[in-house]
Amino acid sequence: MTETIDSQSDSAIDTESLSRMYTLMLTTALADQKSVAESKAGRLQAAFYPVRGMEAVCAALGEVLTPRDRLVSTYRNLGDALAKGTSLRAIMAEMYGRKAGLSRGKGGPMHLQDPAIGFTATTGIVGSGLPIAAGLAMAAQLDGSGIATVVTFGDGATSIGAFHEAMNFAGLWQLPLVFVCQNNQWGEHTPIASYAANTDLTARAAAYAMRAEKIDGFDPMAARSALDAAVRRARAGEGPTFLEFTHYRLTGHTGTADFSYVPKAELEAAMERDPAPTFRRWLQAQGHLTEDQLSAIEERAHELVEDAFVYAAGCELPAASDVYTDVFADDTWVRSLHRD
Repeated sequence: MTETIDSQSDSAIDTESLSRMYTLMLTTALADQKSVAESKAGRLQAAFYPVRGMEAVCAALGEVLTPRDRLVSTYRNLGDALAKGTSLRAIMAEMYGRKAGLSRGKGGPMHLQDPAIGFTATTGIVGSGLPIAAGLAMAAQLDGSGIATVVTFGDGATSIGAFHEAMNFAGLWQLPLVFVCQNNQWGEHTPIASYAANTDLTARAAAYAMRAEKIDGFDPMAARSALDAAVRRARAGEGPTFLEFTHYRLTGHTGTADFSYVPKAELEAAMERDPAPTFRRWLQAQGHLTEDQLSAIEERAHELVEDAFVYAAGCELPAASDVYTDVFADDTWVRSLHRD
């Protein structure tokens, strides 16, 4: 893998936008690394799914989506949540199971959501977010709202029945939906060539009458260009788009997982294109940001991450009685427990 960034994609992007993208990429990477360390230390006692390698696409999403647009994510969702504008404090509080978390400490890392800004849902079941996103897109189409829906998922989800159902539905109804496939080459512990008869995932979209494109997922500028065009088409009522972002997972499947099964040469080559450091070098080489500006962003990112973890660890835990709130059920049996 060679270190390349699409310089043709930055002509209309200002310095402020580039600063935001680098900030989001670095903050995601730092928070991810801290979460892994906390998981291994036993202080973060919920399953955490690292996003290392996906930061470039997350940064691009952050630039093209508005609070009105809807985003449906997976359990590997840290970068998506930050891209949509969700507070890192609230994210980490949820990961630690605290009342100040996005789901009041009841959902954990696999169920982040912030509907007020269009971060509509995350799902713990592989592929299950796709039909949810199709439903949201259909609602937007019927309402004539001009809202775009984006759904992110891994390469492994393309083998799930819900993927094909959602793709067919979106193509048939020409829904305002963007399918964002984060192809990191691994389905949990299995390389893509071992579970997919055809590893060209973009080719599958042709069967569902929609635009499809394969993009370098390590390149934030190429990702931003492709996502911007797809989201604009969705808002304009021009139908769905399938975008396959090819990159590589830089960590294990979970925060505590061994990943010695990953071929050493492949991982080393991928690490040479680690998104945030690569983007930093490009920003400086192209004269977009100075060393002082980059250092200031890095100092702020470290402060944000440290603040979020300290805040989350110190937040109040849910009370035992909170288990009976925010659920759809008859509470008769609950009330019976408190009778004299």
